[in-house]
Amino acid sequence: MRLTSASEVSSDLNHDTGISPKMADDSSNQQVLLSVEAEAYVEAIETFRVQDIGSTKWMKQHEYLEKLNIQAVLHASSNQDEFVKEMLLSHEKIPVVIQELLALEVWKQNVFSIIQRMDFEPKTTFPLYMALYHEATLSNLLETILFHKEPCEAAEDCVLDLVDYCHRKITDLVARQEENQDEEEAELPKDGKSIDESSAMEELKKQQQKIQFDVSIKAISIFRYITDHLSSLSLSVTTRILNTLDIPSLLVQLVDDPPWTKYKDGKLSKYIDNKWQEVAPADRLQLTRLEGQVWIALFNLLMGPDCQQKYAFNPHNKAQILKLRSHLTEVLVDQIPNLCELQRYLSNLSMMDPPAAQTGIVLEQVPEIQERILKENEGKWKAIAKHQVKNFFNSSAESMRDQAKMFADMYNFDVLESLIAEPPKCALCGSPAAKRCSRCQNEWYCRRECQVTHYSKHKIACNLMVEAEQKLKEASLNS
Repeated sequence: MRLTSASEVSSDLNHDTGISPKMADDSSNQQVLLSVEAEAYVEAIETFRVQDIGSTKWMKQHEYLEKLNIQAVLHASSNQDEFVKEMLLSHEKIPVVIQELLALEVWKQNVFSIIQRMDFEPKTTFPLYMALYHEATLSNLLETILFHKEPCEAAEDCVLDLVDYCHRKITDLVARQEENQDEEEAELPKDGKSIDESSAMEELKKQQQKIQFDVSIKAISIFRYITDHLSSLSLSVTTRILNTLDIPSLLVQLVDDPPWTKYKDGKLSKYIDNKWQEVAPADRLQLTRLEGQVWIALFNLLMGPDCQQKYAFNPHNKAQILKLRSHLTEVLVDQIPNLCELQRYLSNLSMMDPPAAQTGIVLEQVPEIQERILKENEGKWKAIAKHQVKNFFNSSAESMRDQAKMFADMYNFDVLESLIAEPPKCALCGSPAAKRCSRCQNEWYCRRECQVTHYSKHKIACNLMVEAEQKLKEASLNS
């Protein structure tokens, strides 16, 4: 039986951006794009070859997608008409967004990994960082719009590639736990240098690890939304999820050893709203949005009638699924009452073998996008890396100013601040901050000592932002 009342749960879990009602009212009055601008941006979205990632034209598309992403989040958080989603549907651009996501993943694995090993110290790593961050932009945009059934259906055959992408990201999370990785432990380089002494590429590597974790977390939500709409998708999607990839068993590993939870010095922290937050002892059993996504996905896959008929049990995956029984506590079931049905199902499963899966004769589709990209660029990775380092990622001073101007225009800080659910924090020590840099108005500090200490790192970005703002003023005066 489908999770009918999951819509009530998901309405709280899906678009829960950590925004208070007051902030939601504030954000409803903010706009990044007008409807006509958004439509022009959507129409301009196209697929790029791996070797073109980082080019001027590609960066312009990143600007378009980032603005569309911010506008989509504003709409979702304030329950407004989601015209970004509607335009992506009407112009049939959702498969294009998915293809761009997969191309970026291939680039990171096969090109950026080579750039990291090269003797390359650019004047600024900002263009490289934006290329890495592009994956987070695309995954966040998909997470926002795939809450609805129509975008899932519009993705058509690309859903199979998206399922495989989510599987890879969730597998990364499981591997991360097994290797006991922690981005906070990686704050200092292994050679013992301080953060200020470490190279720009070492800093970029740490940023890449954080982006990778954020993207993998978003993949959980994307996958959960796909499971909500399995009845509207092709049978090949269900078969691939259940039997080819056996994602239910993978999700059990997340429940068993969650990567979004960690203990340090006897204190519990959870990854909530894209940051680690300490959890008070009284709130430790309270379900977070992310934990709810995993449980709803498991419910959809184990309790959906089509899934129960198709899931081929064997001794291994049966033992894995039964591990869920120990986690289905009274407190958890009180928060998601529908899990009572899953509890009963697991009790029956423990006492008897499930009926054989109804496989039948099915001409199964397979993902094609990633395989095609890999085949097109086979043996070219080093040449692509050298080309991009020379032409895209080693910007001149003039090019850096142009890029700073573009990004200053892209991020409307008044709009972004309306999405922040808590006061800003000091860029150096993390304490609540009430003062910001007087030049760029971008970085926050709790006291002058922190600003002085941090200035050596902040100076380059600050100068670029100020120069970009001056250039904008000059251009407006001349016009």
